[in-house]
Amino acid sequence: MPIKNFPVFEKRVYLSSPTMHGEEQQYVQEAFDTNWVAPLGKNVDEFEKTVATYVGVQEAAALTAGTAALHLAVKLAGVRPGDIVLCSDLTFAATVNPVSYEGGIQVFIDSERDTWNMDPQALEVAFEKYDGKKYPKPKAVIVANLYGTPAKLDEIRAICDAHDTILIEDAAESLGATYKGQQTGTFGTWNAVSFNGNKIITTSGGGMFLSDDVEAVKKGTILGNAGTGTISLL
Repeated sequence: MPIKNFPVFEKRVYLSSPTMHGEEQQYVQEAFDTNWVAPLGKNVDEFEKTVATYVGVQEAAALTAGTAALHLAVKLAGVRPGDIVLCSDLTFAATVNPVSYEGGIQVFIDSERDTWNMDPQALEVAFEKYDGKKYPKPKAVIVANLYGTPAKLDEIRAICDAHDTILIEDAAESLGATYKGQQTGTFGTWNAVSFNGNKIITTSGGGMFLSDDVEAVKKGTILGNAGTGTISLL
């Protein structure tokens, strides 16, 4: 039955359309004026510091996409062909694609009703199955904060710690959201945020790798720049 006399809003709030607030063109012009149009330079350095400080991690590395940040996390977790990675089952494909890039096997964990995110109880059940006896122990867990709503990150982190398994937090959609007073993008050993055109803030395309593991971020920066640098990657 059609709804009658429903008022049409003059102003719409779109799901994912970027909005401009006045200074964007200034900084784009500055990049052209200073010839820093490659993915480095003063603006990028300041951006990394600003995000790291805001979120509350030691280091941040700007990359071409949130997917690239997740790929670095999977690589740094040591995922190799045949390794098991426990993953959120309701998320964008980019959350789990990096596991395939490294030849790993995704095992999807059911979502809970209230947040649609990874169910901690289902995660615990998965660890009981993949206990290193009949089935291999997981190499890592990737949890996504769907539509910016944090998962039960403290419970998931505690489960991962109890099973000595690396947690990777996909905070691509949740920059600025907090869980029990703590910023998302800080619960994992390694964390990823996205600046794609449909995200909370956008650089048109791009992402960032976040961690308190300074050496890991250094490695991530080198890997993200075609292997240029002096740190050992072994």
